[in-house]
Amino acid sequence: MRLSSLTLGLFLLFSINSIAQSVDTIQSKKLDSAIVKKVTHWEKKNVIGFDLNEIAFVNWSAGGNSAISGLLKGTFTRKYENGNVKWLNELIVRYGVSKQDGVELRKTDDAFQFNSTFGYRRDTTSNWFHSAKFNFNTQFTSGYAYPNTDLAISKPFAPAYTFLGVGAEYNNKKKNLQLYISPLTLKNTLVLDQRLADQGAFGVDKAVYDEVTGAMISEGKNSRTKLGFLFTSGYKKELFKNINFENKLNLYTDYINNFGNIDVDWQVQLDFIVNKYVRANINTHLIYDHDIKAKEEINGEQVIVGPKVQFKQMLGVGLIYSF
Repeated sequence: MRLSSLTLGLFLLFSINSIAQSVDTIQSKKLDSAIVKKVTHWEKKNVIGFDLNEIAFVNWSAGGNSAISGLLKGTFTRKYENGNVKWLNELIVRYGVSKQDGVELRKTDDAFQFNSTFGYRRDTTSNWFHSAKFNFNTQFTSGYAYPNTDLAISKPFAPAYTFLGVGAEYNNKKKNLQLYISPLTLKNTLVLDQRLADQGAFGVDKAVYDEVTGAMISEGKNSRTKLGFLFTSGYKKELFKNINFENKLNLYTDYINNFGNIDVDWQVQLDFIVNKYVRANINTHLIYDHDIKAKEEINGEQVIVGPKVQFKQMLGVGLIYSF
């Protein structure tokens, strides 16, 4: 009887000790997890959305063509902040198509952009950072001068643009204002499609031909590099409840070739928030690049003329999901 009591006591003591160790282990894991979560300096945000526009006519006496268009878009952000160091990485993708009665499927938007900015400041109270910035832009599929779809006027990596520079960045979180000034920025234009490069598309040196025989002497260059001055600004504000305004402006001028001719890339967007998942937006995009020559149809032929302002406006209503 005494042996059984002793055995039962030892069993209870062992069980209590095991439970206590298990509780300590669980609490220790929770504490370790909390510490890991607390000390991480990375912040991530993913936003994907789909906009849909549609118009339909049935026996409409005033006439009109039924049409539907869609735009798939995504923004993926990774930001690192630790004391005086800040590193922001942003990937932006967009692809849109439209379809009208009697007209083939056409592309309306196509963008692949990657932005990376690394900054360092002397103290945590300053809004000024010593910064290095990298930017890459291209597209997913070929573009055409509709209705001509025989020859593409642009392709993936034709063009592709890269910016790499160092400068100073002003970042004011309270005012949602960002300014970046770089006196030394390399701009590189890639045209990796040889047919477009031979035409001198997007500012690269075109192919050289013999004036008499018409034979090609040298192929067009696949890239062009410039050194210049870059200024960028970004501003966000809630104009009214559930109405957000965003403005992005990039200005660049080359030191060596035509200094003072300013390349402009300006985007303005209004977001109307219906609820967590539904939004409407208005977006405008203006581009002026001195190296990009416009084409006009004169007497049935495509003729290259001087650079012109490019402008695009979009209105969309759709779903959005953040994670």
